[in-house]
Amino acid sequence: MNTKRALFVMAPSTPQKSWIDIPNSCDFSLDNIPFGVCSFSVGDSASSPSGTVLPLLSAATPRCCTAVGEYAVDLHLLAEAGLLDQLTNEQLNFHPRYIFGQPTLNKFMECDKQVWTGVRNRLISLFTSNNNSEEGRIVPDSRLHENIPLQKLAMHPLRTTQCHLPATIGDYTDFYSSREHATNVGIMFRGKDNALQPNWLHMPIGYHGRSSSIMPSGSAGKISKIRRPCGQLQIDPNDATKGSSYGPCELMDFELEVAFFVGGRANDLGQPMTINEAKDRIFGYVLMNDWSARDIQKWEYVPLGPFTSKNFATTISTWVVTSMALEQFRCETSAGEQGGIAIDDQAKLGCDPTPLEYLRDPNYGSYDVKLSVSLQPQSTTQPRTQICTSNLKHMYWSSIQQLVHHSVTGCPLNPGDLLASGTISGKGSSNFGSMLELSWKGSRDIVLNDGDGGGGG
Repeated sequence: MNTKRALFVMAPSTPQKSWIDIPNSCDFSLDNIPFGVCSFSVGDSASSPSGTVLPLLSAATPRCCTAVGEYAVDLHLLAEAGLLDQLTNEQLNFHPRYIFGQPTLNKFMECDKQVWTGVRNRLISLFTSNNNSEEGRIVPDSRLHENIPLQKLAMHPLRTTQCHLPATIGDYTDFYSSREHATNVGIMFRGKDNALQPNWLHMPIGYHGRSSSIMPSGSAGKISKIRRPCGQLQIDPNDATKGSSYGPCELMDFELEVAFFVGGRANDLGQPMTINEAKDRIFGYVLMNDWSARDIQKWEYVPLGPFTSKNFATTISTWVVTSMALEQFRCETSAGEQGGIAIDDQAKLGCDPTPLEYLRDPNYGSYDVKLSVSLQPQSTTQPRTQICTSNLKHMYWSSIQQLVHHSVTGCPLNPGDLLASGTISGKGSSNFGSMLELSWKGSRDIVLNDGDGGGGG
């Protein structure tokens, strides 16, 4: 079965209006403006309205794009047509014609946050309706609206667009930052009284994953390469002294996660980031499924944590939703706050510890982003079943705190590095973000729309 998920960025109360038709149900409104890398199947070169030939990449060559409504928009072509020239900045080393012709977003991610914000605002101005003159809105630029030939060259239906991995990922770290998920797993394996390890409430817990097996979700020819892994399996689940056998994983699982790409200039070796610095280093967010082989994991994870049970496949969504787009959805986390009382009184009162100074964020919070997981049988003619819902606000440790803690020892974080949330689970049984939890370690059936049911297998 395929596992599919959707990111529903809630529509603001007064959305930006556009001169192109954007369905209300569309993820790519003018309040989003995500970034990605795409290639196309038609048109190798084309002439501008004046008759001159724009120096286009071949259609099959990946290049930087955005998504508006039901279209992928070629940023390389908009730049070559001169519509982004005003953003050129020698001091910030930003040259749109060069950067948006790259086959990954890495060069764009290297830029300062003010560049990302400027590009986003410029794209909104090119697609904003002339009727959108409310106070505080971005002033429209009608040049793309009035240039029908350029629209035909630069705007491609998403249904015919090939999306690629948005960046070359240098390093990948997976955290374990949802308290609800960590508590569920702890109860299953250690009991309710010892659900959270003593260090969990003091720092973001994480481990280093493999960037070589990260691939774009749903990309033709790529998703089919995921195979059920083989590895060492504990012979007797109740007696580890009987050793292991070699065979295919029988407890294949998904993990509902959200990951973010690091951007900006890398911090120097030996120089940790502050909370304020980290806020400007988060380029944007993607959905993630960190595929997991639970039975392999059970045998190998002591004493150093997951290894081969997690390194065989990780899939991410292809459009990166910027931190700027998500700001309007800022909210409290499900924890509300962290600590907040004198350290000497915490243990006495049974309260959560106050984070150490370097992890304290005066604007501690998350985003109100709805998440869901559906199972699709191998036959696409069968109905798919939504098996859980969750929300990005179910995070005890925020993405900013994850980034700061990752650098606390002076570890450099580079543009294009990927940091993931870990499984995001809510409080209710329908809000659990993994099959391990939904089936409660195989003890509960999950009934699909076709009437089929099964445990955690």
